[in-house]
Amino acid sequence: MPKIKTHKSTAKRFRYSGTGKLMCMRQGKGHLRRKKAPKVKATYSSAHVIDQTAARRRVKKLAPTLE
Repeated sequence: MPKIKTHKSTAKRFRYSGTGKLMCMRQGKGHLRRKKAPKVKATYSSAHVIDQTAARRRVKKLAPTLE
């Protein structure tokens, strides 16, 4: 039986909260921040809750050891 391997980029991008919700950071934080509004830049530092069941199922399949 082969080992179950974790998709490493998925494991770096997603995490589970204490109550079991799937969380991720928002995209667009990497560069070109000078022309973005301060309110937009402030939203990048907060984690985003993912509600879609299909996305939860896909992350669970790619990174089963994440939970």
